[in-house]
Amino acid sequence: MSRLVVKQHSPDGYRAAAALDAYLQENIDHEVLDLVRLRASQLNGCAFCVDMHSLSLERAGVPTRKIYAVGAWREASAFTERERAALALTEQVTFIASGVDDDTWRSAAHVFSKRELSDLILAIGTINLWNRIGVSTHMSPPSV
Repeated sequence: MSRLVVKQHSPDGYRAAAALDAYLQENIDHEVLDLVRLRASQLNGCAFCVDMHSLSLERAGVPTRKIYAVGAWREASAFTERERAALALTEQVTFIASGVDDDTWRSAAHVFSKRELSDLILAIGTINLWNRIGVSTHMSPPSV
């Protein structure tokens, strides 16, 4: 059971975060966005978001084996150069204490425009916010 429903107790703040999320959904390739969301959610241990973004990818027609491979994306051949750059950046921005190394930055900047890269950083920051809400309030996915 959830400890707190943030949307209920801080509706203006929740709407602000949801508005940024809506902007990102309109401006980032949906598959890349959900892969980023899924990977950050795996790293942060947010079961609610892992479930949501796995299902979103599945509904979008992404092969199930590719979804399963997100946690081992470096070893899997299913990911494009853009997806690999986005996933590498996701990991380093999520674990930001070590920063984003130059190689990861160059790889991302090589395949994404400055606008796309800016939106991708916003997306990674936003999913990390949602993960922190989900984990701290004990949100859980619906029972199977």
